[in-house]
Amino acid sequence: MNVQEQIKKYIASQPEPKRRDMQELHRITLQVLPECKLWFSDGKNSKNQTISNPTIGYGVHTIKYADGKTRDFFQIGVSANKTGISVYILGIKDKKYLTRTYGKKLGKASVTGYCIRFRTLKDINVDVLEAALRYGAEAQNDKVV
Repeated sequence: MNVQEQIKKYIASQPEPKRRDMQELHRITLQVLPECKLWFSDGKNSKNQTISNPTIGYGVHTIKYADGKTRDFFQIGVSANKTGISVYILGIKDKKYLTRTYGKKLGKASVTGYCIRFRTLKDINVDVLEAALRYGAEAQNDKVV
């Protein structure tokens, strides 16, 4: 099964209204990052143990480890969880930027250094979420060598 099929199956497996919200987030994220690399993580490690929720990934972010090794990972991630949806924006150096810039404008959302969590799309200002996604995409693009 290719990545697009895995994403479609994952979104379809969500109960309503989360399914509809995940589909809309997928559409919005693809608008922000057209032609980006798509990823799908089923949340399992090499031993087939669940270590995280399944996540749809968009774009490419290079993670640098303390030992100097690097690996490519997604830049923006969207994941359903028990209480709602998480949007991950990786690669932002200032860990307070998302909270400071978008936190109060988003609506009913919890914002950390790289994650925006909310119950449903109707609880947040989608235009503000899209602006945060654009910022994350642009911040990452500034790092491309």
